[in-house]
Order: sequence, then C-alpha cells, then structure tokens
Amino acid sequence: MSKGSGVVKQILKDHFAGFWELHSTRFPESYRSHIKETVKKTIRCGTTDLGYARYECLGCEGNPMPKFVCFTCKSRLCHRCGKKYTDDWSDKQQEMIFNVTHRHMVFTIPQEIRKVFYDDRKKLNELSKQVSEVFQYHNYQKSTKRGFRSGIITVIHTFGRDLKFNPHIHALVTEGALDNNNEWVNNGYIPYDYLRKSWQKVVLDLLKKWFPNNQKINLINELYQRYPKGFYVNAEKKMTNAKAVAKYIGRYLARPAIAEYRIEEYDGKSVHYWYEDHKTGKRVDKRIPVYRFIFEILQHVPPKHFRMVGRFGLYSRRSHHKAQQILSLHAFMRTKQIELLLEKKRKKKTYRQRMIESFEKDPFECPHCHRQMELVGIWHSDYGWLYHYMEDIEMERRRKYGIGKPKKAG
Repeated sequence: MSKGSGVVKQILKDHFAGFWELHSTRFPESYRSHIKETVKKTIRCGTTDLGYARYECLGCEGNPMPKFVCFTCKSRLCHRCGKKYTDDWSDKQQEMIFNVTHRHMVFTIPQEIRKVFYDDRKKLNELSKQVSEVFQYHNYQKSTKRGFRSGIITVIHTFGRDLKFNPHIHALVTEGALDNNNEWVNNGYIPYDYLRKSWQKVVLDLLKKWFPNNQKINLINELYQRYPKGFYVNAEKKMTNAKAVAKYIGRYLARPAIAEYRIEEYDGKSVHYWYEDHKTGKRVDKRIPVYRFIFEILQHVPPKHFRMVGRFGLYSRRSHHKAQQILSLHAFMRTKQIELLLEKKRKKKTYRQRMIESFEKDPFECPHCHRQMELVGIWHSDYGWLYHYMEDIEMERRRKYGIGKPKKAG
C-alpha cells in the first residue's frame, strides 16, 4: 500500500490484534486499557459501527438515496479527528490570545530521565507548571514591587520527528507583562543562561520530590555535572501576529505522531517513512518492521483525560478576561481601531460548513430537487436510536388532537 489517506488505520486493522497479544506489556499497565480502546475507536472511525446521522429528502419524486454522516472517534491517534480538533482549537484561541508579541520556546528533557515520564505521563503536567514558575520568578527578580505578570500557554509534546519518545514542553510567552497598575511593560529579553539553568533546577528538584529517600540522588548529581550549562531550551522564535501564534501552537496539540504524507510505503510487513533531521536539515528515510512502527506511534497515546494544554499567569482563567480588556484598551489607544475593543465570538464550524469549504459542494443538497435534506434519524452504537422523525410526527399528531400517551401494558 503506497502513501495516502488511511494508511495508519489500515496498518492497525491488519496487525494490532497480533501486536497487542505479544507486546502489550511494553506499555505502562495503567494506560493499557485506554490505548486498546483508542485503537479500536480509531479503526471504527467514520463507519456506521460508531453511529450515524441519517438525512433524507422527504417527499422528493426523484426518490434519492439517503445520506449517512458517520460519527467520528475524536481520538488524538486518528489523523482525521486530530486535524479537526486542532483546527477548532486554533480558531478558538484566536479570540483568546492577546494581540501582543509572543515568544515561542521549547523546554527539553535529557535522555537520561525520559523513562520517568514514559512510566507516568501525569508527571508532565507538573513540568508544565514549573515552566510557568521559571517566568514568574524572572518577573519577580525584575521588580519585587511592580508585580509583573506574563501570559504563558504550555503544550505537552512527547514525540520527535523520528517517532522516538522525546517529552518536551512548548511554551508561548508574552514578550511583556502587566504590572500592579495594569500598565503593559515590555520586560525585555530573558537571558538564555537563566532559562537553561532555571529549567534544569526545577526539573531536578521535582525528581527529588518524586523519589524521596535519595533514590535518584546519584543521578541528579551526575546530571548537574554532565550539563553544567543547564538543560537545553530553544528560545529563538518570535511571533508578532496573534492569529499566527494560535495556528503555530495548534500544530502541536492533537496531531498524531506522524503525518500520513511521510509514510512512503506499507507492504504488509514493513513501513517506509521519512523525516527531516533537525541538525542537518536533510531527509532521513527509515524502513522498519510493522510491529515496531505500531509501538512507535502507540507509545505517544496520552492517558485518558490527560491535560495537554496549561494556561498560567495572564492566561489563567482567573486573570484572562480582565487582562484581555486592558490590552484591548491599550491596543485601541495606539491604533484608534474600534474593533480592537469589541469581543469577537467565533462559532464552531458545522460538518456542512466544512464540507462546503473543502469541496465547494453542499453534502445535504438533494441531487434531484436541490432542496436541503432533512435529519430523519440519529443512531449511536452505545445508546441505540436517539432520534427518529416518526416520533416527532406522532408527538405532533397527539398534541394536535389531544391524545394522551398510550398506557404501558400491565
């Protein structure tokens, strides 16, 4: 099977059962049931097995075929659902993100302690909090009296381009802060040495907390000696457009570990894919056994209800609304554009809108009379029939003629 849409789903259909029987113990026990459930949903995504909504053109003389819109799995492993979720999230963030300059940073974890986070992914959530502490402490050092507050959004990522388990935190940070008088202050460049060494300290302090009784003390001392300049932090990307910011961080939110266009071939036994090496910028091609490929993509499935996004400082729920009002007023005073004072609410796009945008064709238009088809039924795999138009007709008839509900037998 050559590259194209659906190749990952086909690989899982062909080999997941055998892979799981032999290799399920390679995953942390607490995640296994969720990984298995996620794969099953992904395989059934977009089929009538999960459920569907049925549309018909009632009373049409052409007697067209009904239109079925199958339910999706909404899994991060699924390429179609991951892209839709990311698009929706990015659209929503455009309302929320402040229209100020941001800096994108990546906080990495050294290879020596990555297994700690492989065994317990929830520890990554604590790391996200510590990223925000790095910036808040820097603000405190700038001025203890003015109380500078930055806006920080973190997104947890566990895979690199080569599919290996490589946990790291993407952080989007406002290049500026509000003070106690609600004045926006450009707090300047954060020293690179400070970022690296502060990040190293908070990570290793957490390691001490998670493993008391000096269980990891030798490793912690070694890591301080091995990385005298601190843990690696990439802090190069500066972003001035709020819309671009939302799209950029959305890329890292819900996408699967590999985009399907990077899979060149699947022959039933092995998978050929490629990636671009970070250091050289050159393409690297890999061909690996299919079971190895399945392990590499499944190791990145997060636990159920795992929180991928963290919002801190001005982006926290408690502070965001007030900060948005203040910054909108500042933007208005600079540019005199009234729309910057108005809140813009985006409505979530419907299935119909997405299909029209993508294919320039209304999926619910009757091919014979060109009227819009009507929803006649909704069926769910777990709950059965949730809605059928005949029930509405019966209810309307009873209301019109004053007929009560039929009594149950017995």
